[in-house]
Amino acid sequence: MGLFGITAVFVWGLDQVTKTAAVRWLDDGASVTVVPHVFWLTLTRNAGAAFSTGTGFTILLSLVAIAVVITVLRLATRLRDRWWALGLGLLLGGALGNVTDRILREPAPLRGHVVDFLHLTHWPVFNVADVALTFAAITIILRTWRGVSMDGSR
Repeated sequence: MGLFGITAVFVWGLDQVTKTAAVRWLDDGASVTVVPHVFWLTLTRNAGAAFSTGTGFTILLSLVAIAVVITVLRLATRLRDRWWALGLGLLLGGALGNVTDRILREPAPLRGHVVDFLHLTHWPVFNVADVALTFAAITIILRTWRGVSMDGSR
């Protein structure tokens, strides 16, 4: 449970700090080159889900994210495997990062736009929470594929 909690809090905090910095120091839509032709900081606000899909379903996406948070918290009581703890901690931290934007950011509660600012060549703009969600999925898939349950049994 410790690894789970520390991971979730760290990811959520890092996500919120970096989004706050991006909003404060970057202009909407303007890019700052970090690594030429590879990586930029580009501030955008996403009303939808991954790759800006579902922009008309912001309230539904918010409710689904809240349901994910509640489900992960309930599942966490069964954790006995450190890799599952890491995966679910990443999932919770990432989900909380984006749901915080949905609840607290403009234009309105449950309709808030998620702040994205990391931009790689040939890839949509994303944020720290999205990175955590991606690694959560990889970790959970690998543990499942290896036949390891959340309690560490096979």
